[in-house]
Amino acid sequence: MTKGRSMINPARGNNMKAIVDLFASIDNVIASFMKFAVTVMGIFVAFAMVIGIVARALLGIQVFGLEELVLTAAMWLYMLGAALASRERSHLSADFIEAFSKNKTLPHVTRLIATGLSVVLAVFFVTWSYSLFAWGVEKGQVTPVFSIPQYISQGSLFVASILLLLYALRDLIHDAGKLFNKR
Repeated sequence: MTKGRSMINPARGNNMKAIVDLFASIDNVIASFMKFAVTVMGIFVAFAMVIGIVARALLGIQVFGLEELVLTAAMWLYMLGAALASRERSHLSADFIEAFSKNKTLPHVTRLIATGLSVVLAVFFVTWSYSLFAWGVEKGQVTPVFSIPQYISQGSLFVASILLLLYALRDLIHDAGKLFNKR
C-alpha cells in the first residue's frame, strides 16, 4: 500500500453512499406521509370530539358511528406518532448515566445496550401485532354502524411496529458505529 492511499475501494464507497442516499430519500417520503397523516387525523379527531360533545350536550342529538371513526383515526394517529418519535429519537429516554459518569465510553455502551433491547422488543411487537392483524382479517369483525373492518385499526399496530423495528435497527447501527469509532 502506498502512502496516503486508502484501502477502501472508491467504487464501493460510492455504491454505499448511493444506497444510504436511497434509503434516506425513502425515509423522507415515508416521514412526509406520516406527518401529513398525523396532522389530518389529529385535526379530524379533535373536531369529531367537539362535534360529538356539542351534538349530545347542547343539541340533544346522538351522532351514531362517530366513535368508530374517532377510534380508527386515533389508533393510526397514536401509532404513526410513535413511529415519528422513534424516527426522530424524540421518545422518552433516561440518559442519566451521562450526568453521573465521567467515563466518555459508558454512555455510548449504555445507549447501545438500550437500543439493542429496543430492537428485541420491536421484534416481539412486530410478531404480536402481525398475529393480531391476521386474527382480525380471519375473523372479519366490523364496526356496528359503518361496518369498518376491525383490521383497519389493528393494522396501525402492525405498520407502526415495522417502522419502529426499522428505526431501532437504524439506531443500533448508528450507536454501534459511534461506540466503535470512539475506540
